[in-house]
Amino acid sequence: MRPLLVLALATVLLAQAPQTQQDQKVPDDLPTIKVDVDVVNILASVRDKRNSLVPNLEQKDFIVLEDGKPQPIKYFTRETDLPLTIGLLIDVSGSQANLIQIERDAAAQFFTQVLRKKDEAFLLSFGEEAELLQDYTNSPKLLIAAMRDLRVSSGVGGFGPGPVPTIGQPRGTVLYDAVYLAANEKLKSEVGRKVIVVITDGVDEGSRLPIKEALAEAQKADAVIYSIEYEDPGFYSRGGWGISLGGGAGASALHQLSDDTGGHVYRVDRRNTLDVVFKELQDEMRSQYSIGYTPLNDKKDGGYRKLDVKLANKDLKAQARKGYYAIKPEAR
Repeated sequence: MRPLLVLALATVLLAQAPQTQQDQKVPDDLPTIKVDVDVVNILASVRDKRNSLVPNLEQKDFIVLEDGKPQPIKYFTRETDLPLTIGLLIDVSGSQANLIQIERDAAAQFFTQVLRKKDEAFLLSFGEEAELLQDYTNSPKLLIAAMRDLRVSSGVGGFGPGPVPTIGQPRGTVLYDAVYLAANEKLKSEVGRKVIVVITDGVDEGSRLPIKEALAEAQKADAVIYSIEYEDPGFYSRGGWGISLGGGAGASALHQLSDDTGGHVYRVDRRNTLDVVFKELQDEMRSQYSIGYTPLNDKKDGGYRKLDVKLANKDLKAQARKGYYAIKPEAR
């Protein structure tokens, strides 16, 4: 089924011909992004015992382990100013119908506040199918305009301007397919910091791909997934389920996607509104550390290597991806 997914997005890419970061002139006052195929790049956030972000650490404060072995850190940067590429994925399945307008308003404010001169973002909705509503842009106005097209998925359309037939099992919320496409077709070829922000109750129904493939593709793209768990408390009970699935199986899936890529799961509730969550997410993305090292194990065998980022100060905890795939450069 994978060629069908990729073909649908390729139609959009050919039609829109997005601007790449190589086409843009980088101002002299911004730090340089170094690209080295032999360097493993890690984005890390650090929190203290009160769960507050710690933004003022130095290279000597970090210890990186690959498969349990300490690795010499080659590059270290505080990520407050380096360019950021964001993919915002919004669930428009039936379970989110009552939340879409709130999502429009909060996401519009988020883009207005978070996007800086060298940042780019794209907008993707997913329900019974996935659809790219806005390709790469630095313009909050274009993103906000695209969010007017957010509507409950009708089961037609596909990932692009033309319909893609539904095949096989019933489809309701293709969360895993959407994450895979965002990572593989949009972020994999980009450089710098890459983030997927997904707003959903976490319940997947009908994806062609399993969660492990979506997660692996995000890891291969060096993308960090931030999940915003947002559910309509009455939806499943109104439908006769009697319980809310978003806080059960959905939450587990979101934690798997975010924890393994070095992201975080934010839950929207009465105290933590979507506006508040977006503000916390903005603060976290601007308080990251970029760590690069050349692995002592230099074999590019495609195998999975476990990563562990620790702090010299035991009272601090790093949030970073749990591993990467040692892929040959020509296979990337």
